[in-house]
Order: sequence, then structure tokens, then C-alpha cells
Amino acid sequence: MRIIVHGCTGRMGKMVIEAANANPDCVIAGECADDALHLEDCNAEADVVIDFTSHFATKGLLAYCIERKLPVVVCTTGQTDDEMQAIKDASAVIPVFYSANMSMGIAVLKDLAKRAVAMFPEADVEIVEMHHNQKVDVPSGTAILLANEIHKVREDAVDVIGRHENGKRKPNEIGIHSLRMGSETGTHEVYIRTGNELVKLSHQAFSRAVFADGAIKAAFFLVKQNPGLYSMDDM
Repeated sequence: MRIIVHGCTGRMGKMVIEAANANPDCVIAGECADDALHLEDCNAEADVVIDFTSHFATKGLLAYCIERKLPVVVCTTGQTDDEMQAIKDASAVIPVFYSANMSMGIAVLKDLAKRAVAMFPEADVEIVEMHHNQKVDVPSGTAILLANEIHKVREDAVDVIGRHENGKRKPNEIGIHSLRMGSETGTHEVYIRTGNELVKLSHQAFSRAVFADGAIKAAFFLVKQNPGLYSMDDM
């Protein structure tokens, strides 16, 4: 599988290159920096693009991939509504893999959280996420991913991000709290608390390599697919 890495100079881009070089079935066909101009200059023959840049590059990335009929694995978060619509529009033409988190463990946590909340319809639900002190988006895309999954079994739930005002907690709230400290790779916790018991679900990433490995697996999956929008659930 021939891969173009978009965001090759970033920490995650370098990890994708390292993971691909360690895989005998992968070849790095092209390495592009984190803006559309560099990507447009890339004429490498490839099977797929893996993107670890910024949501600001999303539209340029999609235009490049559509023009060349290249499947793309989008690993960035923080997309605006307009950028998310661009992803959906592109998926009508090319295979697009989009996930707020490339970890298989997070995919499991998401499923467990939804099922656990469904079992405790009256419980208070709180999500806590911890990341390194250089992370830009708040809350994390993964925390939003978890909340959106819980909404499937609590349709009237309202996300309360960073509770900061006085007042009692409302029964239909999903509290989402962000901690930023040191070099924390990523920890996500879901608390489901009734009056008498607590169910706590947690996932901790010990290395960012887990996200690079997930991106490579997603690329292998995607190159076999027809145009459409795919996620960890599909894989």
C-alpha cells in the first residue's frame, strides 16, 4: 500500500511514517507538510492519503484527493460544520475515513459507555478528558465523540462543557470536563453515577503510536472500499 502522509513534519505524521516503514506491506509514496500548498505540489503515485494536520487544511486536502480519486484517512479534529459538510460531500466521490480518535480502545469505550448509560436511565453522566498542555481544542474530539454516542440512548441529554456557573445539576446533563497538563497522551473517563453506585469506564493511551497504528489499519481498510464515509465502527 502506497501512502502519502499529510502532516509529515508533525509529531503524529512522523509516527505514521515510522509505523509504515516498519510494515512490509506499506511504502511511503509522499511526505507533505501541513498546508494545502505543499500537498498540491505532491505528484506521487499513491493508494491513500493519511492526514494528521489541522482542520484548517481539511478543504484543501479533500479537493486534492477528489481530483486524484484518492481515498483519505482524516485523523484531525475540531472541524467546523462547514468542514464536516465538506467531508460528507467528498465521501460521495471517494472513500473517506473519519474518526475523532484512531484508537481501537476508544471505539470499545464508546460502545461500552452507550450500553452502560442505557442500563441506568436515571444516572448522572460525566465525561472527563485529560491531554497534554499544548492541545488546542477543548473539549477533545474524543470527548465529543463519547457524548454523541451517549445521546443515542439519551435523546433529551444536553452537553454542559466546563460547568462554571452556580446552580444545581440538571438531570439531563452530560458534563464534559477538560484537563490540560504536562505531556499527558490522552485519558478519557465516563462516570455513570446513581444514588447508590458508580460505574466508571476509562481508557488511557500510553503512547501516541497507538493512533499511528490505527491510522495504518484504517488505510488498509479504506483502500478496499467504495466511495462513502467510514469510521472505526465500520472497520
